[in-house]
Amino acid sequence: MSRPTVRADIALRKGYHSPQVDVDVRLNTNEAPTPPPPGFTEALHEALEQIEWHRYPDRPATALRTRLAERYHRTPAEVFVANGSNEVLQTIMLTFGGAGRTAATFEPTYALHSHISKTTGTTVVEGQRRDDFTLDIDEVKRVVETHAPDVLFLCSPNNPTGIVDPPDTVETVLELMAGTNGLLVVDEAYGQFADSSAVPLIGEDVPLVVSRTFSKTWSMAGARLGYLLAPEWLVAELEKVVLPYHLDAFKQAAGLAALDFGDAMDERVDRIIAERGRLIEQLGSLPVETWDSGANYFLFRANDMSGDDLWQALVDRSVLVRNCASWPRLDNCLRVTIGTPEENDALVAALREILVH
Repeated sequence: MSRPTVRADIALRKGYHSPQVDVDVRLNTNEAPTPPPPGFTEALHEALEQIEWHRYPDRPATALRTRLAERYHRTPAEVFVANGSNEVLQTIMLTFGGAGRTAATFEPTYALHSHISKTTGTTVVEGQRRDDFTLDIDEVKRVVETHAPDVLFLCSPNNPTGIVDPPDTVETVLELMAGTNGLLVVDEAYGQFADSSAVPLIGEDVPLVVSRTFSKTWSMAGARLGYLLAPEWLVAELEKVVLPYHLDAFKQAAGLAALDFGDAMDERVDRIIAERGRLIEQLGSLPVETWDSGANYFLFRANDMSGDDLWQALVDRSVLVRNCASWPRLDNCLRVTIGTPEENDALVAALREILVH
């Protein structure tokens, strides 16, 4: 029997993945370096005992949306929750993208913005960031005036560069988008590590979405729980697209339990930010170039060694970072997630052994 024919635009593409290697120090996927506090696990156990497993979960996730709304001083109708921020982005593109529509990205940036857009049949146009990876407003203006994108993605802090788009930059992009009837999506998956956010710009008449996740700052990558903040009318449109009962009872319970430990999570964010500064300072004594970051990771490259060779040399010393060397405009660049102090010290020791002769 013959095989069914895959969509032509899907058949020619590769899936998105992050290579996993068995090492002692894994600093390649921007995960939190430590698990949630013990009290979280205990609270989640208690919550699971209350779940009626033979019943469907609360379809609108009312309690979780209400608690998130309280944290951001919004209303529950301005909150949408899903299975990780990638499903949040996918739901946006199923609603506002599709055949005959266009999404804009500014490279280098998070690969899933274009990947998800293309998977939903949306045409992707790529603008370019400046050489220092900051957003070029003139380039944004060119892309908007030329293509009038239905969806424009910004990533702040940007992945993999760590660059943060300040609120005045986001406001300028919103002004440029005003005549296009397009939607601005600001991906703040790492927003809690930065010193500014686009959340205060959200309004009922503002075509702006800000997406976030529990994976990073809440140490819950294993739960796959994400959310967005947006105008009420926009959330209502997303609800038409998402599958029934898409967010299971376990995830809702996990999110609610985590929100009871907000102070502990905020303290962890502060520690990671401090550790980020310490690690970047230590790399300053090595023959590498680093970029400032507002995330729980940063980008660097060796002055006199290829990115591929340095990545392999680190793996040989049981340290895994993300190899970005083959990505467009990221020649020889590696991205390192901030780990525990011990993991970070192991990285520095390995780099010193490799690069200092």
